[in-house]
Amino acid sequence: QVQLVESGGGLVQAGGSLRLSCTASRRTLSSYSVGWFRQAPGKEREFVAAFRLSGSTTDYADSVKGRFTISRDNAKNTAYLQMNNLNPEDTAVYYCVAHLLVGTAVRSTTTWGSWGQGTQVTVSS
Repeated sequence: QVQLVESGGGLVQAGGSLRLSCTASRRTLSSYSVGWFRQAPGKEREFVAAFRLSGSTTDYADSVKGRFTISRDNAKNTAYLQMNNLNPEDTAVYYCVAHLLVGTAVRSTTTWGSWGQGTQVTVSS
């Protein structure tokens, strides 16, 4: 099982940008599909983005399309979530996820076998 550690979270003003990183250990991230979920206070965990290994296919939640970009750098064993034009509704704990084989059901939490501990993103008004 791959171990995941997120970084890059913090406090940013509305309209600003952040880039989250997800670094893998124990296993090589190149063998895994990766994704991002987030959970705001008092709300359920929700899907944000995914990068499926097969065909390098990306998926995004409607709320972040055009603003967030998921990518990966296999040489650095790291996945990224570039977040632009942030708004207060993006405030949440962001989790990196990974799994060996992922199909189209990327929006389900049960699809993903490995989870990071999360990194806090706070967007001020």
